[in-house]
Amino acid sequence: MNENQIQFMREAIRLSVESVKNGGGPFGAIIVKNGEIIARGNNQVTLNHDPTAHAEVVAIREACQHLGHFQLEDCDLYTSCEPCPMCMGAIYWSRPNRVFFGNTKSDAAKIGFDDQFIYKELQTPFLERKIPMIQLLNGEAIEAFQLWDKKEDKVSY
Repeated sequence: MNENQIQFMREAIRLSVESVKNGGGPFGAIIVKNGEIIARGNNQVTLNHDPTAHAEVVAIREACQHLGHFQLEDCDLYTSCEPCPMCMGAIYWSRPNRVFFGNTKSDAAKIGFDDQFIYKELQTPFLERKIPMIQLLNGEAIEAFQLWDKKEDKVSY
């Protein structure tokens, strides 16, 4: 770790502490490009009544708006905790270069943020999940996929 990485991680941690003090969850994240912080996020789930407003997702949204692109090329994400499954999905879709984290998912589980059941659910057949996933109208829904597949000017992601 170099001194810049340590300072960036400290900023993510500072955001997590500030978030708790301001009524949010104990998570903070920043996105860095070319040695500059381009986005910050803290957990706003309960504040904004938005289950997707995790620190990483908030920071990714802000960074993508800043960059005018849906991918975080040449960016690093610093987050106060190992990302949950939802944030991992957002991270992989946004494609930063690296992710640095402070606390582990085990640390988070000890204070009531246990996402292990989601990891298990992802491995469970969709009809056996705690929230049943029921496929309907595949024959009709496939039309959008067929159109996308034939589209010559699509932007792949």
